[in-house]
Amino acid sequence: MDVTPAEFDPADDPPRRIALVITRSDAVGGAQLHVQLLARALLDAGHHAHVFVGGDGPWCSMLEADGVPFTSLEHLVRAIRPWTDARGLVELRDALRTFAPDLVSAHATKAGWLARAAARALDVPAVFTVHGQPLSPGRLAPARRLVCVAEQVSAWGTGALIFVSDYDRRVAVEHGIGLPHQHVIVPNALPDVPLTLRADTHAEEPHILMVARLERPKDPLLALDALAELKALPWRFTLVGDGPLRPRVEARLEDHGFRSRVTLAGAVDDVPQRLADSQVFLLASRREGLPISVLEAMRAGLPVVTTDAGGVREAVVHGTTGFVTPRDDRAAMAEALHALVSDASLRRTMGQAGRARYEHEFAFPRHLRRLWAVYRRVMQEGRPT
Repeated sequence: MDVTPAEFDPADDPPRRIALVITRSDAVGGAQLHVQLLARALLDAGHHAHVFVGGDGPWCSMLEADGVPFTSLEHLVRAIRPWTDARGLVELRDALRTFAPDLVSAHATKAGWLARAAARALDVPAVFTVHGQPLSPGRLAPARRLVCVAEQVSAWGTGALIFVSDYDRRVAVEHGIGLPHQHVIVPNALPDVPLTLRADTHAEEPHILMVARLERPKDPLLALDALAELKALPWRFTLVGDGPLRPRVEARLEDHGFRSRVTLAGAVDDVPQRLADSQVFLLASRREGLPISVLEAMRAGLPVVTTDAGGVREAVVHGTTGFVTPRDDRAAMAEALHALVSDASLRRTMGQAGRARYEHEFAFPRHLRRLWAVYRRVMQEGRPT
């Protein structure tokens, strides 16, 4: 299969039954947003899309509000627990048998293993989307080697391995996961927003926004350490997201002494409005695929400062739409933030360039047509033997 697929409008095909499988409902990250957008778009195109998700967390309420049908599975969990996973496989297989899909579309590592195993048991074709490579280039630690073997085995019989970035694809090639004809790159994308949700990058006291779960591989502590270098400049910072790192974030705020300038917003459902109210977007992370949050910021017309993780350079053009800084380098991140906080003209220029790049590369209609071309081909070919 071509690395960059052709395009095909899903509305031009007769209705098909698509099962989308993902583990976590307790967090709303890029993978969850992707699955929700995709399911809604397939429904709008006349297909029967159904999400199978582990647990009954806050994301389920979002699916319900969006009119996306879903099934919560008790034993489909993120952590590796052999006995629970065996029960999860049986639970998922039985749920899929009831739905009778034409295609199983798996998302995120653990769901990818179980969903593809269930699809093989039911003789249904399957695809797997990698939302951030769980492996890294070079020699792997023992625990990661086990993950690599699981990925290699799961790739057998998979109709297509869909990568949201070329970085993720290259790591898979290096570790022998899948065959070249299975590899497809379909970058993440987002529907557009109205003009009222475009950012005004001019402000006397620029507002910096970071949207990220407060857990690894995100690195909110690096963001705070970089901001500590800018105490002499006017700025406000909002961190949207929650998770196990929150106590350490609060402690670091006290250490740096700028708690009054920082808002810990927790989990919210108004990210597009918060982006529109901001002047700079920041993402500190150790591992990424092609982050949805960065695309949301570019869509809003914001300049982006981000760490060099995964496929972020495939979205952010360093020096043009923002700055890409080395991981763990607080000085480099502080320098990039300083440039944007102190120069409204630079914010405007980079924000406009980011918006133009979003329109050309990351708009949702083309993404949907590319994905459907992959789905359609895999369904036509049937399950590989």
